[in-house]
Amino acid sequence: MNDSLLDENLRQIRDSVLKLCAGFGDAYWLEHDRTAEFPETFYRAIADAGWLGIAMPEQYGGAGLGIVEAAVLMQAIAESGAAMSGASAVHMNIFGLQPVVVFGSDEQKQRMLPPLLQGHEKACFAVTEPDAGLNTTQIKTMAKREGDRYVVSGSKIWTSTAQVADKVLLLARTTPLDQVKKRTEGLSLFYTDIDRKHVEARVIHKMGRHAVDSNMLFIDKLEIPESDRIGAEGDGFRCILHGMNPERVLIAAEAVGIGRVALQRAAKYAADRVVFDRPIGQNQGIQHPLAKCWMELEAANLMVMHAARLYDSGRDCGAEANAAKYLAGEAAFAACDTAVLTHGGMGYSAEYHVERYLRESMITRIAPISPHLILNYIAERVLGLPKSY
Repeated sequence: MNDSLLDENLRQIRDSVLKLCAGFGDAYWLEHDRTAEFPETFYRAIADAGWLGIAMPEQYGGAGLGIVEAAVLMQAIAESGAAMSGASAVHMNIFGLQPVVVFGSDEQKQRMLPPLLQGHEKACFAVTEPDAGLNTTQIKTMAKREGDRYVVSGSKIWTSTAQVADKVLLLARTTPLDQVKKRTEGLSLFYTDIDRKHVEARVIHKMGRHAVDSNMLFIDKLEIPESDRIGAEGDGFRCILHGMNPERVLIAAEAVGIGRVALQRAAKYAADRVVFDRPIGQNQGIQHPLAKCWMELEAANLMVMHAARLYDSGRDCGAEANAAKYLAGEAAFAACDTAVLTHGGMGYSAEYHVERYLRESMITRIAPISPHLILNYIAERVLGLPKSY
C-alpha cells in the first residue's frame, strides 16, 4: 500500500485498525458470508475500541476528528479482507448522523449521539423508495402532523442493517409534492426508534455482502415525537445533504481498500503459482493488468483524500466526492475482476476469497449513487452542460 499520503497520525490510525482487524481473518468473513449472520463480534470490537465516534464531536463521546481520518479507518477495514461485509457493518454509524451534528439541538445531540458512538444502539438509513430511486424529491412516504407527533406511513428500499438496527434516520414528506413551490421543499428528517409493531423489515436476498442485511421497509402508522425531528419541518432535503458527500468519500475509500486486498491476493498467487515450469507472474499478460490496477487504485485514492480534506476544511466538495466515488468504484471492480482472472479456475472458488471481493465491489459502483448519475453531475455542475433528465 502507498502510504505517502498519510502523516504519522493517519498511519497510526491505519496500523491500529489493521491490527484489530487481524483478529477477524478470512475464515470469519467466509463463514458470515455463508450464514448471512451480522458480524456482531467485529462490530463490538470496533465500538469498544472507540472507532465509531472517529468523526463525531468530543463533547458527545467522539474523537472530534474528520472525514480524512474516517476514510483511513474505513479503507483499512475493507483492505484487511473484511471488504464490504466489515465496512458496511459500521459504515452508517461513522457518517450517518452528520445531519444531527449539524442541524440537531443540543438536547438531541446529547440524547442521540452517545448511544450510537458507544455501540449501544445501531442505526439504519431510510431514504430511497421503490418508485423514486435516486429521485429523492419524489418520495411518497408521508409524515402527518398530529399534535406533538407525526404519524408516518410508506415504504423504503435498500435499507441496510434494518434487521439489527434500533434507530432509523428517516426522510419523509410532511407537505405533499403538489403543494410546494420547489420539489426539494416539504421533506422532513427524523431520527427515531424502530417500532417493530409498525415497521416490517423484509430482507432482500442479494448478490453479495450477505453478512449485512438489505431490506424493504413497510411503515404503517409509525408514531414519531416532534422531538425526534432533525432541523425545521420541511427542511429535510437540505439536512440530508450533509451526510451525502461524506458517504460518497467513505464508500470510495472502502472501494480502494477492496481493490487493494484483491490486488495483493492476485500478486501473491501470480508469484507462487507455477505452470509450464515458471511462475505465471513472470508472464507480462499477467503482470500488466495487475500493474494497471495498482495505478488506477492509487490515482483514485488521491481523489478520495482530496475530497475528504476539502470536506473537513468546510469547502465545497460535491464534484470531488462524486468523482472519488466513481473512480474508486471502477478501479475496485477492475482490480477484483483481474484478481479472479489471475487465479484462473480457483478464482471462482470461495476458498480464495477473490470471488467475494468481486461480488462486494459491485456495491461501490452502484451505491449510494450510480456511475451514470455521477457522470451527469460532473457534466452539468463542472462542465456547464445542459441537464439531460
